[in-house]
Amino acid sequence: MDSMFFEYPELLYLELLLVPMVALYLYRELKRKSPSLTVSSLSPYKYSGRQWSRVLRHIPFVARCIAVAAIIIAIARPRSSSTFEKIDSEGIDIVLAMDISTSMLARDFNPDRIGAAKDIAIQFIAERPSDRIGVVVFAGESFTQSPLTTDRPTLINLMKEVECGIIEDGTAIGNGLANAVARLKDSPAKSRVIILLTDGVNNRGEIAPQMAIEIAKTYGIRVYTIGVGAMGEAPYPMMTPYGVKEMMVKVEIDEELLKQIATETGGEYFRATDNTKLLEIYRQINEMEKSKTTVDSFPLYKEEFSKFALVALVALVMELIVRLFAARRIV
Repeated sequence: MDSMFFEYPELLYLELLLVPMVALYLYRELKRKSPSLTVSSLSPYKYSGRQWSRVLRHIPFVARCIAVAAIIIAIARPRSSSTFEKIDSEGIDIVLAMDISTSMLARDFNPDRIGAAKDIAIQFIAERPSDRIGVVVFAGESFTQSPLTTDRPTLINLMKEVECGIIEDGTAIGNGLANAVARLKDSPAKSRVIILLTDGVNNRGEIAPQMAIEIAKTYGIRVYTIGVGAMGEAPYPMMTPYGVKEMMVKVEIDEELLKQIATETGGEYFRATDNTKLLEIYRQINEMEKSKTTVDSFPLYKEEFSKFALVALVALVMELIVRLFAARRIV
């Protein structure tokens, strides 16, 4: 909000000069003697305009007082100030590497692992407006679902399109990690992060996980790993002669590998056993990877004297006009 102040407020005391000016003017008006004439009737003078002329006679003095007051305010240098805030956000580049093998259809999460992972990832994306985020998916192979972008609506729509079965089945953790690193290696961001989520054991792919780890370390990319799946067994939908039925299958997650990936790249390993735990993990990562925001405040000043100078000019012109064209008619 703008506020006005004066650079030289002591000059405003000059406004007191108006007091003797007005006093002197009133004194002269009272001392002024007007000739009188006794008449039997005022009818001939009723609409003569003499009363209006008496009012006009005082306009030049009033205009001069306004001009003097405005000039004094102008030389006191009135200024208005407001605050300008410059916000610099140093975002983080993040790639979400998500396992979409068919084992992600297990129903130990609600509605299933892939559904829960997508919903919580979308919430994570929405909560980080200053960051560029990309999405990589992997199963038997890996591909980029979305490159790094700040376009949240498009990114969320692409995340919603992720499904199991769209690529060859399997779990190529090395390929998924290497692909995610490729999306980040040329990034100019100071902080580059991968969040790798899987529910299985590396069993496919041309790139070994250890090689992918070395590549990530070479580029200084931090990797957080998340193993999803209940402890022991989990219900999994299977096709039988009687239709789709849930069968209990053993949960196998290569936690040692995921811990190695996280430890060697400076990240951290998490284990999610249900929706609540997975949401908590993403929130924890959200807190650990804070975007740097700098807010600098600058005062902005605007000179306001021109408004008062204009008022003074108009008042002086008015005085001049009245004196030149109207004063001649004042008796």
